[in-house]
Amino acid sequence: MRTHIDVAAAMPADPAAAWRLLTDTRTWPSWGPSIRTVTLDNPDDDPVIAAGTTGTVRTVVGVALPFRILEVDPVARWTWRVAGVPATGHRVEPHPDGCRVVFEVPILATPYAAVCQVALRRIERLLVADA
Repeated sequence: MRTHIDVAAAMPADPAAAWRLLTDTRTWPSWGPSIRTVTLDNPDDDPVIAAGTTGTVRTVVGVALPFRILEVDPVARWTWRVAGVPATGHRVEPHPDGCRVVFEVPILATPYAAVCQVALRRIERLLVADA
């Protein structure tokens, strides 16, 4: 049984650059439409996520939600829980045009796919501007 839907876009960008954007908590507010700020529980932690990284995301409506990074494949995928609930996974795949960025939206959160579409457009804009 499928547990998520993929929301994806191919981009003319280096996969490593896309991966850095997705894994550096300092960049999340620049591409995540629902995130205003990110605070790590241990301010001495590297802002680039690793399995076990914990912190808080403050949403654009002001709600602070705790998060925990569950797993990080160093070059392809990471998953997390937000407020104890499985949240959208993130992947970067090689693509003939550069890379493909994929959000794995849990089936129960399917309406969030629209937010992910906005995030993909922002990610592409950031990557193309930095190229």
